[in-house]
Amino acid sequence: MRRISLGVPCMAAAVLLVFGVTLAARGDEAERKRVLALGQTTGDDSLNGELQTLLANPGQTKKLLAEGLTLLNDKEQALKYNTAHLLAQAAAELKDLKASEAFYRLCMGQAVKLQSTRKILQSYGGLIDTLYENKKYAESAKVCKELLELKTGDGKPRVYYLAVPNRFGEPDFIEDEDFDPAKRLRPGVHRLLIQAIAKQGKFDQAIKLADNLIRAQDTWQERQLKAWVQREAGRFGEAARTYEDVLERIEKDATLEPEEKEQYQERYRYILSNVYVDLKQIDRAAEKLKALIAKKAEEPAYYNDLGYIWADHDMNLGEAEKLIRKALDLDRAKRRKANPKLTPDEDKDNGAYLDSLGWVLFKQKKYKEAKEALLEAVKDKTAQHIEIYDHLGDVHMALGERDAAIAAWRRGLEVAGEGQREKQRRTEVEKKLQQQMK
Repeated sequence: MRRISLGVPCMAAAVLLVFGVTLAARGDEAERKRVLALGQTTGDDSLNGELQTLLANPGQTKKLLAEGLTLLNDKEQALKYNTAHLLAQAAAELKDLKASEAFYRLCMGQAVKLQSTRKILQSYGGLIDTLYENKKYAESAKVCKELLELKTGDGKPRVYYLAVPNRFGEPDFIEDEDFDPAKRLRPGVHRLLIQAIAKQGKFDQAIKLADNLIRAQDTWQERQLKAWVQREAGRFGEAARTYEDVLERIEKDATLEPEEKEQYQERYRYILSNVYVDLKQIDRAAEKLKALIAKKAEEPAYYNDLGYIWADHDMNLGEAEKLIRKALDLDRAKRRKANPKLTPDEDKDNGAYLDSLGWVLFKQKKYKEAKEALLEAVKDKTAQHIEIYDHLGDVHMALGERDAAIAAWRRGLEVAGEGQREKQRRTEVEKKLQQQMK
């Protein structure tokens, strides 16, 4: 892996060469001024506001991105860090990954020269996340390795103070003889690298790397990462045992404040409930969810999940429906409390909870009511999942609506993701379509 040194005199030129960006005729002068003006924006709130403005005008922003690319190699009007970072984020949101990476890499070079931990995290981390979120897992892993191999310590003698949060969340400053702005980032980057490797299906390699982390520092954080990889690999029994161990270690962790301990236990107990569903151990999954409800009686997700898994396994259908309806009620109350001025068009029920309601009604042979709930569910842009469209297809078939069922299943295949459950669901939906096409 190529090491990136502190001196990168031709970073912009290298970026242009790698990404095949051609320096065409200079764009409109107004666009150039607008791009350069982005560099005057400072402060997190102002920068976030500027990003939202860019995203609200995608047509104009695409022109700015094109103009920004022509400036990557302009020595007289070089892009400032804030400009490149804004353009990198905007390009990522607009799915222009090549442009996003070009701008992020310019930021990376400047961040290293500035020896800024914050900017190294923003630039390298931004590119790692962008590639990962767009399922470019091999590329994301490559950037992780670049950061892990990055040499930012300059060897100069100095007194360097490191900010470390104390038990009250306030910074304490300790003297650190090893000046290395990237040092604190490496443990987190190791974890991201392992996740990116696992997402490529290289599970044995990912587990080996997780074991290496555990040998270096055996904490529950490293063990929960191993559990995540095990589950990703479909090794659900191993994942369940590891997560149970994680919960025990959190309980014994004397460094955690009671509130922190409770938050971590809640998170991993919830994940563990899903692992037990993977294992078809519904009683154990229900046990974890009941414990969560006892602790967090106002959290709608736990009621919904318990109701759904019972419905999905034809268990306690009457009680399951009550739980799901309570989840919807709690979610409505939560939503309206957060924003009392919601309009009727904005005050929409959670698509996932509506799917659960539709499914439990289907299981009780209340097909017309189930169809109403599921048609509402798929209107939710955040609920575009193959599982929901599969349920809708089953309801249409139960009502004798074959064409509508086929359309729903086909739509489900279009939105299917890459997770283990979604791959399994895809196979099931494809079988249903094949049967109807005979």
